[in-house]
Amino acid sequence: MKMTSTNEINQVKRIEGDLLTLNYRLALRGANAWRGITSHATEHSLYDGFQEILNADTIQKTRDLNLPRQVKHRIFHSLLGHYLQYRSLPFENELSMWMRGASADVEGEKIYFKDIIAWCQKRSDLAKRRIMEKETISLSRFLKPFALSPWEFVLELLREEFGYKDYVTFCSNKKEIDYSAYTTKLERLLTQTEELYFASMEDWTRADLGTSLSELNRFDGIYLLGLGKLNGLFPSHIPLSKHLRFFDHWQMPPDKLPGLHLDMEYSPRKGSQAMSFAARIPDEVYLVMNPQGGWIDLETLFHEMGHALSNIFTSRELSPVEKDFHPSNTLSETYAFLLQNMIFTPLFLERELKLKPKDIDKMIYYKTLKDMSFFRRYAAKFLAEHEMFKTGSLSDGEIYATLLKKYTGFSYRSESHLFDLVPEFYALDYVISWMAEAVLEKNLVETLGANWMYRHEAGDTLRNWWLPGNRFELEEFFKTYGLGTIDPGEILKRWQSRLSLKGAGSQTM
Repeated sequence: MKMTSTNEINQVKRIEGDLLTLNYRLALRGANAWRGITSHATEHSLYDGFQEILNADTIQKTRDLNLPRQVKHRIFHSLLGHYLQYRSLPFENELSMWMRGASADVEGEKIYFKDIIAWCQKRSDLAKRRIMEKETISLSRFLKPFALSPWEFVLELLREEFGYKDYVTFCSNKKEIDYSAYTTKLERLLTQTEELYFASMEDWTRADLGTSLSELNRFDGIYLLGLGKLNGLFPSHIPLSKHLRFFDHWQMPPDKLPGLHLDMEYSPRKGSQAMSFAARIPDEVYLVMNPQGGWIDLETLFHEMGHALSNIFTSRELSPVEKDFHPSNTLSETYAFLLQNMIFTPLFLERELKLKPKDIDKMIYYKTLKDMSFFRRYAAKFLAEHEMFKTGSLSDGEIYATLLKKYTGFSYRSESHLFDLVPEFYALDYVISWMAEAVLEKNLVETLGANWMYRHEAGDTLRNWWLPGNRFELEEFFKTYGLGTIDPGEILKRWQSRLSLKGAGSQTM
């Protein structure tokens, strides 16, 4: 076996150092932008000084380095990811410029694209959401060329400079996922749960909105699934930051974790959704959120804490390849879903939020139906995206609108598909992580009991899982820790048991 030369070792160290610097710059810029802190530097300037590694020849040559397969794979794809972002920046910046000024006019109120979700959840009604649908059709048609250009350019780079047949092949190579196999599995699961979902969702829409699911659009879905009518059960008198005291049970007080930076105060300048940014794992992690009020805040806070804590408790002794250069986020998303869904268990709702038994049943019922709807949405998005990229019909949103309607019941417009498109089939990452989270919860219940979240041993278990960072991909992590297989069995049991709560589904919200 050929030994790695000193020159190759030094070359890899230089590349790793450059990648860490680029990761840091981009994460810090993202965190500041989300916090509403204006940067005078251009996004393109973040790449100043790195043109030597941001070229196709250099990146291709990393494939020939005499390195372990995982090291070579992760360095190659980390470099390629930065290269694609760097080259497509002019197109992305043009889209961002047009998007910043794009707004819908709803009865004299101007709603910018970035605020549509919060508007739907907090300030809309059925009639206004019909206007919003019409407004966004016109906006989407106008913005479509700008949204399509970055994709077309990236697809051309992957094909011409790196030899990828299509985007599915690129993503499959990077994440080592058989996407065709998942299309079959998800179609089967969606069909298997169709009757349970549509019967329950139909009852909900008629009770809450007075109309059939078949008459509702995606904006009605955003409103309904925001659980706004259940906010009366939320203990709004308790400051959101006080809920972080929960982590004392695991000996993880957030205010005493030196690498964790929390920004949880409301500001009109901040992004409306919660986000976490890992600038330096494990020494510098930012969690930024802009409280909107109600259950959404607690849910997103605990989701992002799953990301943040798993980064904070990663061993700093790991190499960059093991902690920083991971091709998939499914493991981190699994931790995030675990903490997010933990807060909707009976024990947590009773002990932490002081809810009464009948309110707990109602909360769990509607949260489960919301989760099932989102799961179906992500699965349908993946199926649509896979078909669009496989057939090369990215500009045609008909398959997107058809599958989203078929599997969620809410109507989607074909004109808006590019604005719901996330790179690298991230919708499937969510689906896989949600199934994996249900398996993790089952293991915690079996080993520590139904009150696992209040046992200090749970903190020990989680720290043990988090210590190796991103050394393992999700399936390898499950095998290493003897957690079983990732399949829909456990999440299906959860849906079936929780949606059978007697009387909960018949109650109006």
